[in-house]
Amino acid sequence: MKKIGIAINDSKDWTAKALIESTRQKKIEPSVINLKNAAATIHLGVSYSANGTDLSELDALIVRDVGAGVFDGVSFRFDVLRQLAKEGVMVVNTPEAIQNAANKYYSTCLLAKADLPIPRTEAVQSTGDALNSIAEFGDAIIKPVFGYKGIGILRIKDGTACWSDKRETTTSIEKLINDMIRERGMLYIQKFITNPGRDIRAFVVNGNVIGAIYRTAPKGSWINNISQGGTAGRCVLSSELEELCIKAAETIGTVFAGVDIIEGPDDATILEVNGTPSGEGVYKAWGINAAEHIIDYITSRT
Repeated sequence: MKKIGIAINDSKDWTAKALIESTRQKKIEPSVINLKNAAATIHLGVSYSANGTDLSELDALIVRDVGAGVFDGVSFRFDVLRQLAKEGVMVVNTPEAIQNAANKYYSTCLLAKADLPIPRTEAVQSTGDALNSIAEFGDAIIKPVFGYKGIGILRIKDGTACWSDKRETTTSIEKLINDMIRERGMLYIQKFITNPGRDIRAFVVNGNVIGAIYRTAPKGSWINNISQGGTAGRCVLSSELEELCIKAAETIGTVFAGVDIIEGPDDATILEVNGTPSGEGVYKAWGINAAEHIIDYITSRT
């Protein structure tokens, strides 16, 4: 009997529940763990456990969520995942792929070096450089390098700043940027791409696009994320866009990924690759259960 672990952080999360149920449909009872509960014992070797499970005994571990937190804790969880992979546990996605995807600066560099289309991007560490980039772009987006779900994104257009939660600020742009530099140490700035008020999320598993959705921003918003009020609709990708998504997922190193694309005035551009994506949108739009595809991939290789 195969031993499959599923790392989750929220028992109510749709994708977590789908992964658990899809594993059970294979007549395998998964070990559900929270990596925040992982512990290591180091004495004449190293052993790892979480939620009563000896992690070294797993054949595979699916990572839905590593869990947020302070640097030492997050770093430790990734170290455990790396050590398990070295000991022969199939970790999906690999810790390296998850980290590649989570770091917007690094993933953008990887995509650019693979000759994939990305927005014009500047990474800066000073207020002056940030203000120059914003002035050059005219319409700029500032994202947290390790952000998620569209939280904490700032748009600056024609001297007006607006947050992704629709908050506007009366603080001067220079002071706002200076405060952000002081808080974050650097800024990741992209040129805003004019679009039809939607983007595309394609779900890629094992080199295949299993389904794609349009994510349409709510009225008055420029953020398309479903977690920010966006709505999901069916999207049929062209063969060219499918190839783009597959190459992007491969470049980041993922087995499964959510690839986000924006339709610009000239061509499609990759916004980012998510290494721990939700499968809820593609299921609601198409009835396609990405979890089943992920479990099929794992059980065919363990």
